[in-house]
Amino acid sequence: MKIKFMEAKDTQPSATSSRSTRLLGFCLALGIPVLVLFAFVFSPKDDTMDDAVRLLYIHVPVAIFSYIAFGITAMGSIMYLWKQSRWWDTTAHASAEIGVIFCGLTLVTGSIWGRPTWNTWWEWGDVRLVTTLVMFLMFIGYLALRQVPASPHVRAKRAAIVGIIGTINIPIVNRSVEWWENSTLHQQSSLTDGNLEDLTLFTWFLGTLIMGIAYVWLMIHRFRVGWLSSEHEALGYGAAIEERKAEADSLTGPKTETSQEGESQ
Repeated sequence: MKIKFMEAKDTQPSATSSRSTRLLGFCLALGIPVLVLFAFVFSPKDDTMDDAVRLLYIHVPVAIFSYIAFGITAMGSIMYLWKQSRWWDTTAHASAEIGVIFCGLTLVTGSIWGRPTWNTWWEWGDVRLVTTLVMFLMFIGYLALRQVPASPHVRAKRAAIVGIIGTINIPIVNRSVEWWENSTLHQQSSLTDGNLEDLTLFTWFLGTLIMGIAYVWLMIHRFRVGWLSSEHEALGYGAAIEERKAEADSLTGPKTETSQEGESQ
């Protein structure tokens, strides 16, 4: 479903907010303090990880939504190559930017969690860490490629190809613990093995819900900014074309009466 990006009376809206984004923002303003209370006050310590388990209420949800964000980038890229639609290109670009932020948070929170748990900030021998870093750098490259000067169609086509290639790494990152269990410090998923207690499980789901709301809220705002930017760029190209046509007409000059008579004969 396409996002309705403006409901303003004039053609130049002063903000990207709307009733829906204000509602999402209110849910975030209410939900984040509640999540902090459950994560750091109400939920119990873990028998193995002790207080370090509290970071997982942020680390795991941001990792999940980095996968989702990059997956939407891939979907938008495929749809752009098929439909040549500026809407899909804007969607892919917006989601990639948010995905990079979430993936960066995944790496930072994972490193902080690893220090008391593994006694190291970073371990190059861990497959999930390395593959996540590779995915992060690939989408940094995606965003950098979009800044290379080119026509909108050429830029979008190049970015779409890179976006699709970069997303191939998602299943590798996600399944790396199972595929290379002897080459990783990461534990198996606590969600699937049934070891989470009721309050711990609830807090994890709450963190996932809050991250989901944050992704949608950021996505709507970033899409609207991207769409307005592409509109401005399209108008700029149109004005440049008209200016070149005017220059060409001025060089050829108006037809003389003699030439007009010759053409009429």
